[in-house]
Parts: sequence; C-alpha cells; structure tokens
Amino acid sequence: MNLIKSTGTFSFFVIISRLLGYIRDVLIAIYLGSGPIADAFFVAFRIPNTFRRLFAEGSFNAAFIPSYSAELIKGKLNAKKFANDAFNYLMLGLLIIVLIVEIFMPGFVYLIAPGFYEDQNKLELTILLTRITFPFLLFISLASFFSAILNSHNKFAIAAAAPIILNLILIFIIYLERNANDSLVIYLSYGVSLAGLIQLVFVFFFAKKYFYPNFNFKIKVTNKLKKFFYKFLPGIFSSGVTQINILVGTIIASFQASAVSYLYYADRIYQINLAIAGIAIGTVILPNLSKHIKTRNIKKIIFIQNKAFELCLFLSVPASFALIVGSKEITSALFGYGAFDDISVNNSAKALFYFALGLPAFAIIKVFSTFLFARDNTKTPFYYSLVSVVINISISILFFNKVGFIIIPIATSISSWVNALLLFSKLYLNNHFNFENIFNIANLKIILVSTLSIYIFKILIDLSKDYLFYESNLKLFTIIIVVTITIFIYILMSLLTKTFKYSDIKLKY
Repeated sequence: MNLIKSTGTFSFFVIISRLLGYIRDVLIAIYLGSGPIADAFFVAFRIPNTFRRLFAEGSFNAAFIPSYSAELIKGKLNAKKFANDAFNYLMLGLLIIVLIVEIFMPGFVYLIAPGFYEDQNKLELTILLTRITFPFLLFISLASFFSAILNSHNKFAIAAAAPIILNLILIFIIYLERNANDSLVIYLSYGVSLAGLIQLVFVFFFAKKYFYPNFNFKIKVTNKLKKFFYKFLPGIFSSGVTQINILVGTIIASFQASAVSYLYYADRIYQINLAIAGIAIGTVILPNLSKHIKTRNIKKIIFIQNKAFELCLFLSVPASFALIVGSKEITSALFGYGAFDDISVNNSAKALFYFALGLPAFAIIKVFSTFLFARDNTKTPFYYSLVSVVINISISILFFNKVGFIIIPIATSISSWVNALLLFSKLYLNNHFNFENIFNIANLKIILVSTLSIYIFKILIDLSKDYLFYESNLKLFTIIIVVTITIFIYILMSLLTKTFKYSDIKLKY
C-alpha cells in the first residue's frame, strides 16, 4: 500500500462528493434559507446523515476490518463465514431498529429536537420528514458493510465515491422541484432514502467479487461474532464522537430559532477538510496497519503511524488557520445567497470560527483512534469519547442561556481537544506509538509553513475585501482565487523547505 496515493484516491472522491454536497447546500440555502422549514429538514436529514458518518466513516470499519483481516490470513473460507454471520446479524438488528423508530417517531424526534415542541407545526413536519428519511439508516449501514469488505482488500475508491449518489439525487430534485415551495422538503426527504438504496446497490455490485451474502437468520453466535459486536458497539460511539457531539449540539440548539441551520452550514464547511485529514487517512491505514500488528512487523507499524500523523497535521493545521482567519468571508462566499441573508452568514461564520479551533483535534482523534482500533481496542476510545461528550453537554447546558447557540461549537472544540490528549496519553503510556518524531523538524515545519501561508491568505483577503462583501456577485469567484493561491503557496513552501517530499508519494507502506 502507498499511504499518500491511497489517501489521494480516497480524498479525490471525497472532495467530489463534498463539492456536490456544497452545491446541494447552496441550493437548499437559496430556496429554504434558515427558517423553521429548513430547521425541520436539517434535523430529519441530520439523523440518517449522522448514522452514515458513524457507520461509513469509522465504527464499522474499526470493528470489522481488523477481525476480517485476521480471518483472511487464515483463509478465504474463514473470512467468508465470519462476514456472512456479521452481515445477517447486522441486517436483522437494523430492520428491528428502523421498525421500532418508525412506530415511535414522535418520541424519537422529541429526543433529537426537544425544542421543536414549542412549535407544533415545526414538530409535525419534523416527524413526517424523519419518518421518510429514516430508512436511509438501513440502506447506508448495509452499504457500509460492503464498503468495509472493499476497504479490507485495499479497494478504497468505490466506498469513497458512493456518497456522490446522494448529492446528485438531491441536486436533481431541487432542480426539478425548485418552485414547489414548502413541498420541496418532502421531495428532498424521499430523495435521501432513495439515494441510500441506490448506494447500497452500487457498492454491492463491486463488493460481490469478494463476498456474496447468504441470507440466514438462524445464526450460531460464535466467539468470533461475539468479539466483533463487543468491539462494534463501543466503536459506534468512539469513532463517531465528533458527529455525536454535533448531534448533541443539534438537540440543544433546537431551543433557539434558526440555530440548527446555522450549525449545519458551519459544519458543512469544515467537514470537507476533516474528511480528508482524518477520515481518509484513518480509513486507508486501518487494513494494512491491522495486518502488520497481527504479524508483529514493528518497523512497518511505527513507519505507518508516524507518516499518518504527519500527513494529518499537514492537511488539518493550515485548514484550521484559514477557517479561523476567513470564517466570515468563506461562509458568505459559499452560502450567502437568496434566503440565506447577512444575519445568517454572520451567525454561521461565528459557529465556523469556533469549530475551526477544534479541527486539528477532530482529525487527530480519527487517526489516533485508528491506531487503537487496529489493535482490536475499541473500549479505550469509547471511554474517552464518553468523557468528551459529557464535557460537551456540561459546557453547552451551563452556558447556553447566557451565550446562545455559539457555545455549542466552543464546547465541541474544547471536548475534542480533551479527547485527543487522552488518546495521546494512552498511546504514549502503552508504547503503542513511537512518538520520537512528534516534535521533529518536519512537524515544526508544518506549523511554521502553515502560519506563513495563512498570513499571506489574510493579506489576500484584505486586498480583496471590495469583492468579498455580502452583496458582491464576485465573492465566490474571489474566494476560490484567494484559496487557490494560498494552497499553491503552501505546497510550494512545503516543497522548498522539504516539509513535504515528492519522494514520499512513491513510498510503500
């Protein structure tokens, strides 16, 4: 495996998906804005989308890939038997969960958005939309299973490309029904579930080469299966702690008008970098790291982990600095159109600023957790994630009435840095990660080059302020030019200072 090439392949499709997701969200901002109808849709969409991120971007891979890789070493028949048992149990469990939630949806929505009970119309709309979108959980979770099969065989492109389907379908629906007014959210909700089904079919088409399920719900609960689910359940929580913190924030934000929408748009911006700097790296290194740990190849383990951490910093630190410096200009350029007015831009930009403070931590958590997942340890990240969520909830509830919705991204960032430090301590004390390179010249260069690049970014924004105000028709074009120039300068400075070496692209991991 080549870490940079594999991460690049994964990231390419992720970027395409996120760009299409941006187009989707711009259209939603134009036609829905940040009012009660938008809040209802975002809650209904947040729930299955959170599960998608929990399953597709962490927990299932974390539990399944190390176990499946271990079975592959023993032989294909062992791997197929284990995968088939896991698939049937997963499908049965998901069917039961979806059925129960559909029946008791009003109570479920109360748990997710209790603040909506103050507005009966918003509440009823949210219940209806969530009933329509919730089957997405079944489809996307099964799609994630087949994605994990592909990832185990170092086939990352298909799983990374699958979310493109959701964005294309929603964009197509908005284009067709853009004049449908309030009914647009109904069509979009049906589009979410339809996209989940199509994604499942798409991923299965490529995964069936490696695994074809045999449906049988009379499954003997083997020790291997017990071990898998023993890792999987805490893995859901630990690998998706950032998403869980955001979901907690959505619950609390439901008590303030339009706050759910503000947080949603801010979340959409920084998630682009998180997908590359944390999720892509963690997903790519997990299969091979698991195999090297099983074969006790210490040299390879140290090499992969240090390069993964270094690449994580290389991608997340400059992005964090840029979002802190240009939060308002970036938010305005990306979403400041139509019903998404200047007030909405300012509030979303404030949320983005504080989310950006935690961006490196979000990415580091993904990478450090993967180091433990590869060792079949999902319990430790689970406990640390639990601490993180408790801190997040405590800060948010204590200061929400005084500060408002802005406390939610602040609490999320603080709790994430605590989580990252706890993971650091665990890895260090257990000698699971050779930290001799953590403060080496390369990592110091990343911080220095990032600082210099963002200083130039700030100068470029100040020089372009006449084209970046809310009413400007050129603000999107301007911010693209400014960001492109900054990225070019960052890469050039990295090459000149040997912060990033071209030879790293050819290294095998």
